[in-house]
Amino acid sequence: MSATPPLPSVVKTKIKVGWFSFSCCEDSTVVFTELLNDHWQDWKQLFEFCHARVLKSHNVMTDFDIAFVEGAVASDDHIKTLKEIRQRSKKLVAIGACACQGLPSAQRNSFTPAQQQEIEFLLARFSALPKVLKLSEVVKVDEQVPGCPMDPKIFLSKVEALVKEFLPAGQVK
Repeated sequence: MSATPPLPSVVKTKIKVGWFSFSCCEDSTVVFTELLNDHWQDWKQLFEFCHARVLKSHNVMTDFDIAFVEGAVASDDHIKTLKEIRQRSKKLVAIGACACQGLPSAQRNSFTPAQQQEIEFLLARFSALPKVLKLSEVVKVDEQVPGCPMDPKIFLSKVEALVKEFLPAGQVK
């Protein structure tokens, strides 16, 4: 991974971040945790990770500056949670192919009637929607980081731009 430019070492107010996963393989979450190996020292000064199941057991659904959302929307519960995340977030970033395009999670949307019948019991068991949706079909998405898994360079570029947006020069000590 390439190094990111130096970031401010001390900030007055940390950027409140949430990391969420819906229907996907969570490969971008794995990439995110790998990026933490290289960027933790800077990021812990800049970000308050309010909600990130991969990082902590006590997560808070609060107001977020940035919500990173991985995965497609596959249930009414997903819709309800995603709408709450959007309402609480200044910026929502779709992470990975499932969030950005719906696929590969949405493969079942193109199943034949016979294939749909074969999985009907699973859809019922998990209260699944008849069609898997990409995030932008449910809420406004401000930024996207495509890929399966996400492209780390694109992610770091989006993070850098968002840091500049949320921490203008006047907020840095």
